Amino acid sequence: MLSERNRQILSSTRESVTHKFAISGYEGYLTVGLFEDGRPGEIFIKMSKEGSTLSGLIQGFCRSFSISLQYGLPVKEAVSRFKGMRFEPSGSTSNPKIPHATSILDYIACYLEDEFVSSDEDTTTPRLVG
Repeated sequence: MLSERNRQILSSTRESVTHKFAISGYEGYLTVGLFEDGRPGEIFIKMSKEGSTLSGLIQGFCRSFSISLQYGLPVKEAVSRFKGMRFEPSGSTSNPKIPHATSILDYIACYLEDEFVSSDEDTTTPRLVG
């Protein structure tokens, strides 16, 4: 079992980034809570058209992803597990940097990689806060 001592907890008041997106007409919002140094420490996803099953699965994914980041898993490693996952909704997106997504998780992984992983160093790139 992982020790809570190894888990980095976000401060109770923190900076965040909220990103609106659409995949084949399904609108959603991704909120990324940031550690004080600008690294992602938690994510939340809210879809406008979702049933209780999809909502529960997305919440479970967000909790697992967030806990992984808090225990030190690099963003690059975390997103690599979800890029290319295929399930509905999929298709064209509202983001010109990510014109097509094979699923919500694929889109989120591509967005987080684009925003927080440095292509030069393959490391987490803190977002400037403040």
